[in-house]
Amino acid sequence: MRIVIAPDSYKGSLSAVRVARAIKRGVLQIFQDAEVFEAPIADGGEGTVEALVVATGGRIFPETVEGPLGESVESFWGVLGDGHTAVIEMAAASGLPLVPVAKRDPRITSSYGTGQLIKSAMDSGFRRFIMGIGGSATNDGGAGMAKALGVKFLDSRREELPKGGGGLSSLAEIDLNLLDPRLKESEIIVACDVDNPLYGPRGASAVYGPQKGATPEMVLELDAALKNFSEIAREATGRYIADFPGAGAAGGMGAGLLLFTPAILRSGVEIVFEAVGLASLIQNADIVITGEGMTDYQTAFGKAPAGVGKIARQFNKVAICVSGGLGQGADDILELGINAVVSITPRPMTLEECMESAEVMVEQATTRVARLLKAGMSLSAIG
Repeated sequence: MRIVIAPDSYKGSLSAVRVARAIKRGVLQIFQDAEVFEAPIADGGEGTVEALVVATGGRIFPETVEGPLGESVESFWGVLGDGHTAVIEMAAASGLPLVPVAKRDPRITSSYGTGQLIKSAMDSGFRRFIMGIGGSATNDGGAGMAKALGVKFLDSRREELPKGGGGLSSLAEIDLNLLDPRLKESEIIVACDVDNPLYGPRGASAVYGPQKGATPEMVLELDAALKNFSEIAREATGRYIADFPGAGAAGGMGAGLLLFTPAILRSGVEIVFEAVGLASLIQNADIVITGEGMTDYQTAFGKAPAGVGKIARQFNKVAICVSGGLGQGADDILELGINAVVSITPRPMTLEECMESAEVMVEQATTRVARLLKAGMSLSAIG
């Protein structure tokens, strides 16, 4: 029997790699002779580098960069097993978990460290990139990232602006003369699963600003700043990207990448699936097990388990989703190729208890699923 294990992370609790390993242990409790293939996946946010590097046999490179508040943080970037594709996740340098709750203010947080990761990878000779931009703490339109790559953002007195989204309200000129020329030689594929424009009612500030610490007053300020940024950037680059689907992703990082690099925005799930060769693995499998931290109605809108289910259906394979919890609409993914969805929780528990014991519960829940599968196989043999 061949079993492919392709879970996403349990956000805030377990990385996709740890979830996959726990599922494997649970499977082998019952199917000791099974061939098990681990293919941890991600959607472009936290854990993307680890998932891709592990799945492809790549390597991770540590890097010290500037965090969202200007402090030094220990970050990293990776190289896929192909040896020529660098993979970067914004969360590792400019992510929300790097900012204490009491200090969250998207007017001052910067994406500068993400630009430093890109520069470091280019310094090492890489010109092909996969970038995950989920989980950001910023609302600066990717200006911090661009600054690290040589772009100057100037006010009316031609003085450089302070880092952060708030300063963009004073932006009067963008100087591209020192933009790193190596970007023109590069291919940058961006994992982006949202279609928000840069500003407006569905823009970066209005939709995602509050979760990064923005008050209603800050949202208005940041939205106006991004509008100004868009207009000045149009003058400097000749590109109008404010309404481009995904421009508002990651506090406008989608826009920044489109403006200052040769980036292409694509579905994060599709990028990861291609990188790990998931379709080929599933085609040659008997059973597929996926999972995520919370399965609900949002899962069917393109999250990782839904993508796994679609591939499993394409090849007529059994697919099971093992999730940290089930919310309203969890069964919606049963229409997308997932045959069953189960929760790891064995009894009523608080969220804190679940997170503390998640790895053990994933393994135990998978063992229960494997027992049911074995019983079903026995019934099939009898029939």
